[in-house]
Amino acid sequence: MTPVPHIPVLLGPVVEALAPGDHRLYVDGTFGAGGYARALLEQARCRVFGIDRDPSAIDAGQAMVKTYDGRLVLLAGRFGDMQALLAGQGVDAVDGVTLDLGVSSMQLDRAERGFSFRQEGPLDMRMASQGTSAADLVNSLPEAELADILWRFGEERQSRRLARAIVADRKTQPFVTTTQLAELVRRIVRPSKDGIDPATRTFQAIRIAVNDELGEVSRGLSAAERLLRPGGRLAVVAFHSLEDRAVKDFLKARSGGAPGPSRHLPATHRLPSPSFRLLSRKPLVADAAEASANPRSRSARLRIAERTAAPAWDLAADSHGGHA
Repeated sequence: MTPVPHIPVLLGPVVEALAPGDHRLYVDGTFGAGGYARALLEQARCRVFGIDRDPSAIDAGQAMVKTYDGRLVLLAGRFGDMQALLAGQGVDAVDGVTLDLGVSSMQLDRAERGFSFRQEGPLDMRMASQGTSAADLVNSLPEAELADILWRFGEERQSRRLARAIVADRKTQPFVTTTQLAELVRRIVRPSKDGIDPATRTFQAIRIAVNDELGEVSRGLSAAERLLRPGGRLAVVAFHSLEDRAVKDFLKARSGGAPGPSRHLPATHRLPSPSFRLLSRKPLVADAAEASANPRSRSARLRIAERTAAPAWDLAADSHGGHA
């Protein structure tokens, strides 16, 4: 079945987890095409702050702003900065935060954005359309740093061979297009038995590095922890193991699931009280119907948690001598 573009992944479970109510405040930290925000606004007379670092998403969402008479506010920026962005709106606490991590289908579908190895376009990959591009990174980084990025962010086993080949090729012809890089990867890496394109891991790795995606996930989770009021909900959708592991580890630690120091240590050395309560021990995944209708949902993992009344850990650390 041909997928309908821009279908929000795991929409029903995300909305159910956030439990929208009238007069409550929610953050859609990865606004994109506005699917989650729209569902929340339709479910209750609530207010949603949609954040996106992609200027085209903010521009495209303006029609939606008019539809919901001031209940939708769009903010240009990174979700890792959501606390500061909302402070600019006079808001210091919210009832729910949702994040849909990684690249959006809107970005992948536009060849000129340079995210996809399936279409020729400039080797760009910048979500915010500013700063260091993928071409800048591929054409300038030392071989060892390139190999490290390919291994850490793409889990590419041929990372060293690929980095060596990239450095050799760029001496005669700098990398300018997505197809140039994809063809080099296909020359080095054998196709896998599952039919996944050999360029997949390399493009993922470079995109993550260009946009500092894992750093953004860490900052975003901490910002959500500080913003959510007691009883507020966090719902995070991840599409690959690196993102999902970061979310899992954060929530495991914040919910008291990670091993802490001995109870015999002084109070200043103990972990703060749990700031979250897990609403599901295991991640939620798409059912067969959604997986069939929207192939992008097949790799999606949704983790949900509820904010407790305990202070955010970074704040708690200050009062515990910095040992959080």
